[in-house]
Amino acid sequence: MESTEIQVQTGSEQTAVDVTARVTEFCRGKGDGLLSIFVPHATAGIAIFEMGAGSETDVLAAVDDLFPAEAGRWRHEHGTPGHGRDHVLPAFISPSVTVPVLDGRLGLGTWQSIVLVDTNVDNSPRRVRLSFLSA
Repeated sequence: MESTEIQVQTGSEQTAVDVTARVTEFCRGKGDGLLSIFVPHATAGIAIFEMGAGSETDVLAAVDDLFPAEAGRWRHEHGTPGHGRDHVLPAFISPSVTVPVLDGRLGLGTWQSIVLVDTNVDNSPRRVRLSFLSA
């Protein structure tokens, strides 16, 4: 298995960051296999969806609808008010995904992107671990 770690700046606002280009570069020339993309954080997740057509805004709005960042709502209350919802996020947007790699290319669909979803405004940068297992 070959692994590396990349850093992603997420800033001071909740965000969805497209990491597809960096993941693609890691896989280039590796042949066939499986790629694990994992964020070693308790308050971020990795998702696969279309970017650039408003989906990132829709995903973040859905997170806000499902998990409002209201102070006093969450038992886990250290950090920014409503921070407990950030700890619930990875139960719904997994901290990892696995993608097939075919002849060194990600086996994604036409409009699919690999996206780091981070609602925790208290922590930046984020680490993303890429692990390639050759076939």
